[in-house]
Amino acid sequence: MTIKLYCFGESGNSYKAALALQLSGLDWEPVYVDFFGGETRTPEYRASINELGEAPVLVDGDFRTSQSGCIQAYVTETSGKFGGKTREENYDILRWVLWDNHKLSSVAGLTRFLMNFLPEDKRPQEVIAFNQGRLKAAYATLNAHLEGRDWIVGDGPTNADLSCCGYLYYPEPFGFDRADWSHIDAWLDRIAALPGWKHPYDLMPGNPSDRA
Repeated sequence: MTIKLYCFGESGNSYKAALALQLSGLDWEPVYVDFFGGETRTPEYRASINELGEAPVLVDGDFRTSQSGCIQAYVTETSGKFGGKTREENYDILRWVLWDNHKLSSVAGLTRFLMNFLPEDKRPQEVIAFNQGRLKAAYATLNAHLEGRDWIVGDGPTNADLSCCGYLYYPEPFGFDRADWSHIDAWLDRIAALPGWKHPYDLMPGNPSDRA
């Protein structure tokens, strides 16, 4: 049975889930969610797709879950890929996924939204500047960790990598320049070299150009 992923191309959190599915080799297909048209805020979406009113959502037969980290864990359980080789590695992967959700992706996603998807006269510059300061600290943490290693945990790609990279391939400005972070830059190249990798706008339906 084909796994369905409710997602949209502009969503870095959707990309984390879609990329895990894509690289795992599992049979899956994206289902477009019209986030900017308000679909996730409708009673119908909350009743039939996700009571939390969010994307991504994975549906595999009778099994359903949301939140990118949960979806990645399901992909690992189902495919045997992107987990650790030891108990310690698995906890370290979880530690980085939680760090990313709190320190990196949540701030990057909000900042990118404020800078690119709001009308220019409604963009809160003080909030953006504050968030970019937080992001700079997160980039520094990740960049330092990647010095002398290819992957965040262990000797191959794991959910830690697939989580932390979620927003870092997007072209819209939000305060991240790969050239400023050499170890992150090389790591993103390694992920992009994995068989089956695709850019978020090539992997999922939905692109800012659709609304231009």
